[in-house]
Amino acid sequence: MKLAAELQALEARLGHTFERPDLLVRAVTHSSMSSPTRQDNQRLEFLGDRVLGLVMSEALLEHDKSAAEGQLAPRFNALVRKETCADVAREIDIGAALKLGRSEMMSGGRRKQALLGDAMEAVIAAVYRDAGFDAARAMILRLWGDRVQSVEADARDPKTSLQEWAQARKLPPPNYDLVSRSGPDHAPVFTIAVTLENGLKAEATDNSKRKAEQAAAKALLAEVEKG
Repeated sequence: MKLAAELQALEARLGHTFERPDLLVRAVTHSSMSSPTRQDNQRLEFLGDRVLGLVMSEALLEHDKSAAEGQLAPRFNALVRKETCADVAREIDIGAALKLGRSEMMSGGRRKQALLGDAMEAVIAAVYRDAGFDAARAMILRLWGDRVQSVEADARDPKTSLQEWAQARKLPPPNYDLVSRSGPDHAPVFTIAVTLENGLKAEATDNSKRKAEQAAAKALLAEVEKG
């Protein structure tokens, strides 16, 4: 089976030449393109998530041999979450190789965070099934680069940290409000405000509500910790 030019280019960016090219084709095939004769990437995504988790668990243990589970867990979550997978997918331009149905194509599917994150996990599984765990691990560590070393020593969710700060001072949980939403449906921009009962407030803008909430919480946490 000869791969199309965009998939050959993706192979080069992955640093892996497939013995079974059909695995790569399946890994980049979204459900909007599935048919009785064409499998999508959902099952590979399921497997790839587990392979990524094992690689990152090992890498974190190796990087910090004295870290407790309570320190490792948030770092692990930061490395394997969908946003991180999507960031890596963008760096190697998986979007250019995605096989999408017309509706997904028209709505900007090649840039959607969820689709990119899912495809990255599916590609990991494709490499794993094509060449085994060692090949998948080598590719993951190469693509994730210095993320394992640079992940924050305390990578806890800023929203959780802010809520715990409020609880420790007998304040109600922070309140998150959507200030505005702009941009087209395929590339929305959200501005979120977070407010504490004592009146302290911060805002942040991002292309996903979750990331905007996290950024707002981080900004407010920085303010309250200064005081």
